[in-house]
Amino acid sequence: MTDAAGEVGSRMAEAAQAWLDSLDADQRTVAVGPAPGADGVAEAERTRWFYTPTDHGGLTFHQQRPAQHRLVMRLVASGLSEAGYTTVATVLGLENVLDRVESFSVNWGRERTRDPGMYYLRVFGEPGGRRPWGWRFGGHHVSLNNLVVDGRVAATTPCFLGADPAVSPLLGGATLRPLGSAEELARELVRSLRPELAARAVLLARAPNDIVAGNSTRIHDRVVKRRELWRPGQHTPDRAEDPATGLDGTDQRAVALTPMPKGVPGAELDAAQRELLRALLGTYLDRVPAGVSPLPRYDDPAALDAVHLAWAGSTAAGEPHYYRLQGPRLLVEWTNIHRGVNHAHAVWRDPETDFGGDVLAAHHAAHHPR
Repeated sequence: MTDAAGEVGSRMAEAAQAWLDSLDADQRTVAVGPAPGADGVAEAERTRWFYTPTDHGGLTFHQQRPAQHRLVMRLVASGLSEAGYTTVATVLGLENVLDRVESFSVNWGRERTRDPGMYYLRVFGEPGGRRPWGWRFGGHHVSLNNLVVDGRVAATTPCFLGADPAVSPLLGGATLRPLGSAEELARELVRSLRPELAARAVLLARAPNDIVAGNSTRIHDRVVKRRELWRPGQHTPDRAEDPATGLDGTDQRAVALTPMPKGVPGAELDAAQRELLRALLGTYLDRVPAGVSPLPRYDDPAALDAVHLAWAGSTAAGEPHYYRLQGPRLLVEWTNIHRGVNHAHAVWRDPETDFGGDVLAAHHAAHHPR
């Protein structure tokens, strides 16, 4: 039996080392962070993540030569399926499309605001060997976080992708929709529910402005503020102290994350709806390579039974909406609210081991006991 997590970990290590070997001393100072679990301050930075066009931490494309850009993308590809890599590459290119949508006019006080060169890569620790190491790649609408322990991929979440615009015209009447299946499958599923299930699935008639967990390091019932979506000093959003969701009071409580998932469980869906639910899970979990993806877990009917679907906003196409899938070791969140419902956010998280925290703790307990 092959060890897929070990094979992917080896590819990641080879790609990461090739990139590091290409860097000069000044570049390495920015590109390399402390090994995972080195200390509390280092872990606070490794587990701090963003999906806005802010400083994600690391070396940007602008700080590298074209040959190094290629090595960056080789590492990114090592942690993604073919479809996942194509989607990430498309999201990077959408910065140029977004610039045109905004008439090349948005100015946040830097040389270029919508900038495909402002994606960051940082490696934590030393690739290869048995010691934990990891890497993070991110920028506007991309956040990839990977941990390798004992040579095997131990964590691939949080894994965030967005698209702005979510739908773009192509020649011949075609459209570009990098995350289109994640929207269409979910809408088909919620609209297929019989009335009594639909009443339980739809938590609120109004959609929140953003994913409920935001960019929190740990998933719990905490209201994330708009300013927290940006690294301090990078950008001050309007209404910075407002909740990122734009909700308060009973509306905020209606969509708040709780240990007991809200919505309708897979156990109450019929066979066709369960097929839709599993296909929807695949649009998130198949971002990463086969053998690393947890999607086969849901071949077990009991696992699919425990996944809950919750929705907020309208179920009609073209209107603001939010949904999530929540169950053991799973949180998926989606929004499409802004820019005339043409700006999508889609995140996959593992509440128990985002950033590989539990695996890392077990490794240190086994190999570095106090």
